[in-house]
Amino acid sequence: MITRVEVRRERALRKSLAREGSAYAFLSPYALLFIVFIVVPVGMAALLSFTYFDTIQRPRPIGLSNYIMLITQDEVFMKYVLPNTIAFAVITGPGGYILSFLLAWMLAQLPRIPRTILALILYSPSMTSGVTMAAVWQTLFSGDQNGYLNAFLLGMNLIQEPVQWLQSPRYLMPIMVIVTLWSSMGVGFLAMLAGMLEINPELYEAGSIDGISSRWQEILHITIPSMKPQMLFGAVMSIVGSFQAGAIGVTLSGSNPTPQYAGQLIVNHIEDYGFLRYEMGYAAAVSVVLLLMVLFFSRLANRMFHEE
Repeated sequence: MITRVEVRRERALRKSLAREGSAYAFLSPYALLFIVFIVVPVGMAALLSFTYFDTIQRPRPIGLSNYIMLITQDEVFMKYVLPNTIAFAVITGPGGYILSFLLAWMLAQLPRIPRTILALILYSPSMTSGVTMAAVWQTLFSGDQNGYLNAFLLGMNLIQEPVQWLQSPRYLMPIMVIVTLWSSMGVGFLAMLAGMLEINPELYEAGSIDGISSRWQEILHITIPSMKPQMLFGAVMSIVGSFQAGAIGVTLSGSNPTPQYAGQLIVNHIEDYGFLRYEMGYAAAVSVVLLLMVLFFSRLANRMFHEE
């Protein structure tokens, strides 16, 4: 026999579904895409990382062997790939993030029309395809006398013969950093610009009354605290972009691995083992390590900009 309490609960459930059903309906396509394209691939990669899989035979479980080999036997990963990735991420991540913030702050001081034009100019490199970007920078750093940089230096008598910029282990990583910073004004930059434009001007007026007398104090005590969500979004996008970068070195140098592994990043290592050597289990283990690194630094950024 149904009691009155059960009837009330059923009515409350129906009201809740009627009130919130449309919200769940709108969220369901995103949830489905998230599960299909994020949760399932990550789960499959984690499972494959504990197997030997050559894409022909069925995956064979081997426990932690891939991770043990990665740490103890893969000299290329420990000697070149991991240090290169950390150095590249440390420079381009914070560097691109700070540059995005400073440029967004400067644009926020301008009138609407010039601000819009300059924002589009700064954002456009991030929309450029990898092939187009590589063509531009390969022309600039071409290793013959027709390369723009070599032609300029030869004309100034600063060098006696053309420099192989993109094939030299000495110059490849700095060039990768320059190209990445040049194209780092992406959605994180737009988010920070939008956040600055949404700050109430009265906050700055109140701050001046309370003793804030310089732009630096305004940024530190008003601008940054007022746009923590945008700052967090920009930080996460910068971290993910830095660790996901990999095509830049291979595209510029024209080879994978890059010359003497000078520009070899974790993504290149994954492509090398997964799509050139067809050792999918080992490539999956490397990708799991990359995922953990991204999660760690994203969590760190979340702690820095967490709103109390």
